[in-house]
Amino acid sequence: MPDERKFEITDARGGAALTVRVTTRAVKTELAGIQDDGVLKIRLTAPSAGDPGANHELVSFIAAQLSVPREQVAIVAGESGREKIVSIEGLTTSQVEERLYVGQ
Repeated sequence: MPDERKFEITDARGGAALTVRVTTRAVKTELAGIQDDGVLKIRLTAPSAGDPGANHELVSFIAAQLSVPREQVAIVAGESGREKIVSIEGLTTSQVEERLYVGQ
């Protein structure tokens, strides 16, 4: 039986961090919900999850969704994989949840 993780945005030094799973080759870049394992799913138009272009697209998309400059968003783990940990500087967990409409 797989471990179930609850979706969680955690406080990090100077901001918040969250785990995302990307699906590539989508028709449009969009939030796709929360996976059963608690990870935020995002669809990207990029051809490959580990491609630098996909990482750029992900960071730009999250920055736009959160209304912060792109420089405040960084992939801190998982750059070459589908599952990534993303750090957002300058926002609290509650601000990230509110701006992403988590749970609604």
